[in-house]
Amino acid sequence: MSATENTQGKPHVAMLMGGWSAEREVSLSSGRECANALEGEGFNVTRVDVGHDLAAQLVEIKPDVCFNALHGRWGEDGCVQGLLEVLEIPYTHSGVLASAIAMDKERTKKIVSALGVPVARGVLVTPDVALADHVMPPPYVAKPIAEGSSVGVVIVKLGANRPPEAIRKVPVSRDGEIMVEKFVAGRELTCAVIGDRVTDIIDIVAADHLEFYDYEAKYAPGGSKHILPARIPDKVRDAIKAHTLVAHQGLGCKGVSRSDFRWDEATGELAFLELNTQPGMTPTSLVPELGQHMGLTFGQLVAWLVEDASIAR
Repeated sequence: MSATENTQGKPHVAMLMGGWSAEREVSLSSGRECANALEGEGFNVTRVDVGHDLAAQLVEIKPDVCFNALHGRWGEDGCVQGLLEVLEIPYTHSGVLASAIAMDKERTKKIVSALGVPVARGVLVTPDVALADHVMPPPYVAKPIAEGSSVGVVIVKLGANRPPEAIRKVPVSRDGEIMVEKFVAGRELTCAVIGDRVTDIIDIVAADHLEFYDYEAKYAPGGSKHILPARIPDKVRDAIKAHTLVAHQGLGCKGVSRSDFRWDEATGELAFLELNTQPGMTPTSLVPELGQHMGLTFGQLVAWLVEDASIAR
């Protein structure tokens, strides 16, 4: 049942935001922007700073639909989605299974690779193994298996004599592991699926003082420049759009998702990095920009997400 089938007029929306993951501040920003936009579209919105008592909060609020603006663990990995399924409250974005899989970069890569999407070669190791010696020739990237927003990412540059001590601070998985992945040189490209429509592609250029498209580049004003549409060959554009749709459908995503790629113009190498089931919706985020490029205002985009909400996703 959709969120609008059992209501008269526009539904009462609970905006789920904040939480307690490493991406709390990003989520608060996304939630504020989405709540303001929905109110501008005539929706009644209750802002919910999500805590461990979320079920009790929702029983008291009695929303018609939950807009999931959470980012990171617990909000993006199937946990909140499962709770909303139990409470039988329609919600936005992907369901339990797709959310859980997409949050795990290693499992996501295995699935999309089996579907023909090129991925960057990687291995899972403990930080102690990664620090003892190079587990692959530099350059490579050490990063968490299940975090977003480039939290905890360390780049080991070409010519590094030994792994940097910073690897010790990379957040580990429940199994105590991190991902070590080949660094693909070149350009950072991103593409989204909104409903069943594939967007165009953004070429993300981090500010000169930044090493890569990190947390600051994503969310600080002036942290990056977005070139839309990306100035890339049609063959590369078509491949990225096709891979983005395959990843979205192969993982069973709903609503909106965004896939990130690296493309080395010199060698022609194209590599899928990850899929985001809860893309940022902040003033500097990519999906609102991609939606606008395809003719959707921010208000129309968030209103559509509410209209698309359901249970059993």
